[in-house]
Amino acid sequence: MSTVQVTTAKGTKKGSVDLPDEIFGIEPNVAVMHQVVTAQLAAKRAGTHSTKTRAEVSGGGSKPWRQKGTGRARQGSTRAPHWRGGGTVFGPQPRDYRTEIPRKVKQLARKSALNARAREGALHVVERFAFRRPKTAQPSVYRAKIILSRLAGVGVRARAYGRGTRGFSPCRDRSMGR
Repeated sequence: MSTVQVTTAKGTKKGSVDLPDEIFGIEPNVAVMHQVVTAQLAAKRAGTHSTKTRAEVSGGGSKPWRQKGTGRARQGSTRAPHWRGGGTVFGPQPRDYRTEIPRKVKQLARKSALNARAREGALHVVERFAFRRPKTAQPSVYRAKIILSRLAGVGVRARAYGRGTRGFSPCRDRSMGR
């Protein structure tokens, strides 16, 4: 049974909590996580790409020249794929990219991801968030305090993106020594 430190919303250490073995006692399944993430990214795709076939391109109603007697190759339409301004043969058509993933496979992927994070030491348990008003800036500030308090000895520099602090990168901070 693994344990994780509990921190308050301000970043101070409060204690520790034991993680349940039914979730955190498994070996992370990387293949299942990859399958679920790929399905999620595919479901995000709009699928609105479209090209026109020879039937959908405007024009081309009559033969460009008669069938025989001109010495040229026979042609039926100026909108055939080999003509300039003609339709596309096997171009993309609008479609849905979603794939169905079984419920238990999604659960296994979720457990595997949580387990992998817990083994890396990147799982944070926060005691309680208390907000006066629901603002998105507050959780990002709390998150920055928690992560910076965890990584204080490593030498971590926080990069601010927009209003909240979101990116953290380990670095050699000269003030903390090499």
